[in-house]
Amino acid sequence: MKQDIMMRDILVDFLQEKIKTDDRVVVVDADLAKCSTTLRLEKEFPDRAYNVGIAEANMTSVAAGLASYGFIPFIHSFAPFATRRSADQVMISVCYAKQNVKIIGTDPGITAELNGGTHMPFEDIGMLRSIPNLVIYEPTDVVEFEQALPQILEHVGPVYVRMHRKNPPIVMEEGRKFDLFKAYKVCEGKDVTIVASGIMVSTAKEAASLLIAEGISAEIICCPTVKPIDQKTIIESAKKTGAVVTAENHNVMGALRSAVCEVLSENYPVPVRSVGIKEKFGEVGKLSYLRKVFNMESTDIVKAVKEVLSAK
Repeated sequence: MKQDIMMRDILVDFLQEKIKTDDRVVVVDADLAKCSTTLRLEKEFPDRAYNVGIAEANMTSVAAGLASYGFIPFIHSFAPFATRRSADQVMISVCYAKQNVKIIGTDPGITAELNGGTHMPFEDIGMLRSIPNLVIYEPTDVVEFEQALPQILEHVGPVYVRMHRKNPPIVMEEGRKFDLFKAYKVCEGKDVTIVASGIMVSTAKEAASLLIAEGISAEIICCPTVKPIDQKTIIESAKKTGAVVTAENHNVMGALRSAVCEVLSENYPVPVRSVGIKEKFGEVGKLSYLRKVFNMESTDIVKAVKEVLSAK
C-alpha cells in the first residue's frame, strides 16, 4: 500500500531509474546519504552519486558547476542545511546563474522531531521565496510526490523541494492528475476556505470534519507549490466563501500565509487567519507533542475558522 512507502523511497527509486536512463541526472549529498537512503545510489552508481562531506555550501557550488556543463544535479541535506547554510550559493551560484539544480531539503518544520531546534527549519521558505528563478514545492504525500518528480526533472530551472522524509497521511486520491503549478481542491465548502500545505493538509481535513458537526462548511485547498503560487484557485475559492484560513508547517511570516495574503490583498481582500509557527524556535519532541506546543492541531484550525468567520 502507498501509505507504507516512505517519501524518501519515492525519491530514491525515481533517481535510480533516471540515472539509468538519463545521462544528465546526478546526485550530490552532504554526508546524509544514509538518512535519505541515497547511499544505495552511491554504491550502485559511484560515478553519478557523490558525497562531498559535511559541506553544504560546497555541495551547492559543486551542483551549480555540474549544471553549467549540462548535468541535472539533485542535491540533498536536512532542510536547514540545504537553505540556511547554503543561502548565498543558492542565490548566486544557482538562481542568479540560472542553473538547473534541484535542491532537496528534508525534515521540514516540526517533522525534524527529536533533532530539535537547530535542525527544525521554520524559516526556509521565507528565506528563499524572494529569490528570482526558484520554484518552491512541498510534497503533500507519496501519491502526489510520485507525479511531481518527473515534472521537477523536466522543469528547466532551480527547484527547492521541502520534503518530509517519512510517510505523511495520504490525502490525494489515486487517479487524480497532479500539476506542479496548480493548487487543488481536497473538499468542497461554502463558508470558509482553508489553504493548507504539507502535513497540515491532513490536519485541515480533520478540522473540516469537526466543523461539519458544528454546521460550518469548509473548502480545503491543497497548495503544494508556494512559488509560483496558484492565484486563480485561491481567488476563486475566496470569492465563494469570503473568508480564508492558512495552515502550514512553517513560520507564518514569509511562506504560505504571506503568499496567500499577497494574492488576496491585491485581487480580492477577505479576512484571513493563520495556523503555523508564530515567533518561536523549534524544540525536541515527537510530532504529536510539537503539534500541541506550536498550536498546529485540528482544533487550532477550528479556532482560527471561528475567528475568521466572526470577521466576515
